[in-house]
Amino acid sequence: MPTLGKILLADDEQIFRDSTAELLRREGYHCDCVPDAHAAAEKLTKESYDLLIADIKMPGNPDLELIKKLSELAKGTPAILVTAFPTQSSAIESVRLPVSAYMVKPIDFEELKNNVEAAIRKKQLFNTVLNTRTRLEQWHSDIEQMEKFSRENEDKEFTASVKNFLDLTLCNISAAFSDVKNLTAILTDETSTPPICNLMSCPKLSKMSDGILETVRTLEKTKSSFKSKELGLLREKLEEILRKNKKV
Repeated sequence: MPTLGKILLADDEQIFRDSTAELLRREGYHCDCVPDAHAAAEKLTKESYDLLIADIKMPGNPDLELIKKLSELAKGTPAILVTAFPTQSSAIESVRLPVSAYMVKPIDFEELKNNVEAAIRKKQLFNTVLNTRTRLEQWHSDIEQMEKFSRENEDKEFTASVKNFLDLTLCNISAAFSDVKNLTAILTDETSTPPICNLMSCPKLSKMSDGILETVRTLEKTKSSFKSKELGLLREKLEEILRKNKKV
C-alpha cells in the first residue's frame, strides 16, 4: 500500500521518537527512526526521504550541523526542527536554514501533521520540478536529433527505421510537454485555466524559457520537412506560453 510520504525522525528521546513515529505511521506515513545526527546523516545518504524531523539538542547536532549540511546529504529534503529547550538563537538560526517549521515540545500532534503535510508537498513539488527539467533536457536533445535527420535527408525518402525513430521522438516530446502542463497546474494550484506564467518565472526553471524558444525556432525551421499537424499544434502552444511569459 503506498504511503503519504517517507519521513526520517531523528531524536535521542526514545519515548518521543517512538510515540511520534507510531502516530505518523497511523496517518499513513512511512517513518524511520534514529537516535542521533550521525545515524541520520548515514540514513540520508543511503535512502531517499520526503522529510526530516530532527531534534536540535540530540548528539551530533548541538549547532544544527545536521541541518546545515542537509542540502549536501539530501538535496531538496525539507526539515522540521523540534526542541524541548527553545532559545532565541536556535530560532533565529533555523530561519536561515532550509527549515519548514520550528516546534517546541511537548508537540501538538495536529500542528505537527499540518507542518508535515506542507513540507512533504514542497518536497514532492521539488521532485516534480527536477523530473520535468530532466525530461525537458531530453526533449531538447530529441528536437536536435530531429533537426539533424531533417538536414541529412532533405532529398531522400525516409526509411521505416527513420520514421519509427521520429514517431518515438514525437511521443517523448509529447510526454515532456504533458509534464510541463502538469507542473504548471501544481505551481498555480490550478482549478480552472490559470496562466502558465508562474512556471516560467520560477527562478529554478530560468533556463526553460530559452529552451522552449529554441524548440519553437527548430520546429519553425523543420516544419516543411516533417509536415506534421501535431508538431504544428505543439509549436503554437509553445509560442503561446512564451507570449504569456513576456506579459509578466
